[in-house]
Amino acid sequence: EVQLVESGGGLVQAGGSLRLSCAASGFAFHEYAIGWFRQAPGKEREGVSYIRGSDGSTYYEDSVTGRFAISSDNAKNTVSLQMNSLKPEDTAVYYCAATPMWYSGSWTNQPEYDYWGQGTQVTVSS
Repeated sequence: EVQLVESGGGLVQAGGSLRLSCAASGFAFHEYAIGWFRQAPGKEREGVSYIRGSDGSTYYEDSVTGRFAISSDNAKNTVSLQMNSLKPEDTAVYYCAATPMWYSGSWTNQPEYDYWGQGTQVTVSS
C-alpha cells in the first residue's frame, strides 16, 4: 500500500519554527521527487518546496525562500521541511506529494504528482 504520512504540524507563535516530516512507503522512493504543498482556508493549494534526490535540486516558493529548508533522507524514505521565522500567512494544511523523478516540467504542476499524503495542520498565531 502506497503511503505518504506527514507529521510535525501544530500551533506556533509568529517567528517560531516547526519541522514537518513526510514518511513514504509502498513505492520506490528513490524513483520519485517530493514536493510540499499547502492550502490555506479559502485559497487554492500551492507549491511550497520540492526536492529531487537524483541531482539534489531544490526549489522554493518565493515567500518561503530563506525561511524554509527541504531535505531528504533516502535511507529512511523521508523528506523534511524545516520552517523558520513562521508568519501567520503560513497557516495552512501542508501536504507532501510524490512525482516521478523523470518529470521535467514545473514542480508546482499538481496533476503530475502520483501520490499525496493526508496533510498536517500548521497554525501560526500573531
